[in-house]
Amino acid sequence: MTVFFQTLVSGILIGGIYALIGMGMTLIMGVMGIINLAHGQLMMVAMYITFVAYTFFHLDPYLSLFVAMPCLFFLGVAIQKFLLNPLMEVETIIPQNQVLMTVGIAIVLTEIARFIFSSTYRSVTTSYTGKVFFLGGISFNVAMTVAFLFAVTLTIVLFWFLLKTDLGRSIRATAQDKEAAILMGVNSRRITIITYGLGAALVASAGSLLIPIFYLFPDIGRPFTTKAFVITILGGMGSTVGAIFGGLTLGIAESMGATYIGMSYKEMVGLIIFLLVLIFLPGGLKRLTKV
Repeated sequence: MTVFFQTLVSGILIGGIYALIGMGMTLIMGVMGIINLAHGQLMMVAMYITFVAYTFFHLDPYLSLFVAMPCLFFLGVAIQKFLLNPLMEVETIIPQNQVLMTVGIAIVLTEIARFIFSSTYRSVTTSYTGKVFFLGGISFNVAMTVAFLFAVTLTIVLFWFLLKTDLGRSIRATAQDKEAAILMGVNSRRITIITYGLGAALVASAGSLLIPIFYLFPDIGRPFTTKAFVITILGGMGSTVGAIFGGLTLGIAESMGATYIGMSYKEMVGLIIFLLVLIFLPGGLKRLTKV
């Protein structure tokens, strides 16, 4: 049973960070109605910002949150305002051409990172990298535990923002019924711009939290875009609470798969669960969570 609980704890810790990644995509999906296929690449940019801040300014990766998040917020705002909004406002033969634009953005961001940093694998090694502590015979990786606590805090702040502020209520209203929100005086163009920036900031925070744990290279964004998409579907498109359950489900599934099947199969386990949800619960966990 010790192995099982150890695996469960590891899955929950990484799942909390996955949830943060998924919530960013879910917000964008809820307001804009599209899957942001540049999501992981935005996280990659944030990871490089964190890497540069640590390498040249000796700024702790977790403190780099306060640098990477604003940078990615403004990058997201610029992408939405100048690249995506013009496409959303023009009727074309392909109604979802903004999705294709996000694919192009992903490619451009990846190749810019490759041009600047090359394809060399890089890492951030801190004083707590590799350290563990024990509770009841279960080991907790210090970096993962701190990252999980940061993820929980950011999630609480996000929900406070969405539930208690006028801007947050406007975002929720636009996600639930865009036409009704416009009739109530909500500036939908402004909301979509802010939401994309907010989604980029959330995934940036995940990037800063993950860099002490993962190697960094230009193509790291691709698998995380896939994970974010899986979490969005698992949780039910547009459901922020569902994204939390989706992230935890994926994290636990990967951890169980790595322990009981093999490290090379952990991604497969998560994708199998994804397929089962599509078949038997096509609405995702949104059927169970309404926020």
